[in-house]
Amino acid sequence: MRLRRVNPIKEILRPLGQLLIFVIGSAVIISAFVLLLALLLRPTRTDIDIFQVSLILLPQVLIDGITLGFMYAIIAMGYTMVYGVLEFINFAHGEFVMFGAFAGVELLIWLNAQGVLRTSEIWLALLWLVLAVLLGMSVGGALAVSAERFAYRPLRGTPRLVPLIAAIGVSFLLQDTMRFLQSAINGDFYRTFPEFGPFAQRLTLFSLSIDERPINIAIQYKAILLISFAIIMLVALNYLVNATRLGKAIRSVAQDQRTASLMGIDVNRIIALTFLIGGAMGGAAGVLWTFRFTRADPYMGFIPGLKAFTAAVLGGIGSIVGAMLGGMVLGLLESFAASYFSIFSRGAFGAEYKDIFAFGILILVLIFRPQGLLGGKTTQKA
Repeated sequence: MRLRRVNPIKEILRPLGQLLIFVIGSAVIISAFVLLLALLLRPTRTDIDIFQVSLILLPQVLIDGITLGFMYAIIAMGYTMVYGVLEFINFAHGEFVMFGAFAGVELLIWLNAQGVLRTSEIWLALLWLVLAVLLGMSVGGALAVSAERFAYRPLRGTPRLVPLIAAIGVSFLLQDTMRFLQSAINGDFYRTFPEFGPFAQRLTLFSLSIDERPINIAIQYKAILLISFAIIMLVALNYLVNATRLGKAIRSVAQDQRTASLMGIDVNRIIALTFLIGGAMGGAAGVLWTFRFTRADPYMGFIPGLKAFTAAVLGGIGSIVGAMLGGMVLGLLESFAASYFSIFSRGAFGAEYKDIFAFGILILVLIFRPQGLLGGKTTQKA
C-alpha cells in the first residue's frame, strides 16, 4: 500500500494556522466566561468593581496563560509520541524533563563561572540559551532511549499494567538518582538558573485606559522566547511526523507493527527513535521551564508531567494537534484560576487551588469523553 504524498509547505503552515485558531478560540471562550461571571457577581460586591478589576487583569492573564500553555504542549508531545506508537503512557517522561533541565542549567552555571555569560548582547545571550536547550534535548533524548531499551523493551507484549508500573519505578529511580548526584557533588539538591542577558526586561505591547486609569500591557522577553521556541518545536515535530520518511515509518509502526516489520521497517529502531524524539522534546521543555521559573530540582518534572499528561488526554492522546489544543486550554485555565480565584471568592481561595482545574478536567474528560476533544475511538492492540 502506497502512503499518500504530502505537501511540505502545507505541513508547515497547517499547524501554525491550527495554533492560531486554538490560541484565539481558547482565549476568547475562557475570557468571555470569566467576564460574564464577573458581570453576574458585580451587584453582590460593594468593596470593589469586580468587573473592572477582571477587565484590567485580563490582558496580562492571557499572556501568562498562553506562555504556560505552550510549555504544557511541548511536554505533552512526549506523551503523545510514545502513546501514538505503543499505546503506552510513559510516566517517567517528567523525569526526562527534569534531567534535561539540570543538564542545561549546569552548562549555564559553568559558563557563568567562566565569565562567559556576563554580556548585555542579546544575540550572544540567546546563543548560550540555545546551546543549553540543545544539551537538554540531547540528555533527555539519550535518557529516554536508555529507558526504552533496558526497562520497557523487555516488557513489550506483557499485560499493560506491567510496563506502566515499570514506568513509575523508572520515575522514582531517576528522581532519587538526581537527588543523590546533586547532594554528593553540590551539597544541595536544587540549582538556580543564572541570570544573564536582557531576558527579564519587559516589552510594552500597548497601553489602554479604563476609567482614566492608564494600563500598560507588557510581556517579558523570556516569554517571547519561550513561545518562539515552542512554536518552532511544535511545527518541526508536525513536519517530521507528517512529511518525512521517518515520519511515515513512525506512522506505519503505530498503525500495525507486524505489517510494518514485514514491509522491511525496523520496528525496534523506529520505537527507539520515537522515544528519542519524545525525550528530546521533554529535555528542551525542562530547560525552558527552568528558564521561566528559575529553579531546577529532582522533583520538578512530576507535577508539570502530570499536567502535560492531562493536556494530552484533554486534546486526545496520540494526536499531535490534540496535544497543542490540550496544552493551550490547560495553560489558560490555570492562569485564569490563579488570578481570579481569590477575587471571585473574596480571598477564600488563592492561586494554590489552580491545580484543582488540571486534575478536575482530567477526571471529567475520562468520564465523558475519554478519547479527548480531537481524538477518535481507539482500539487495543494485540
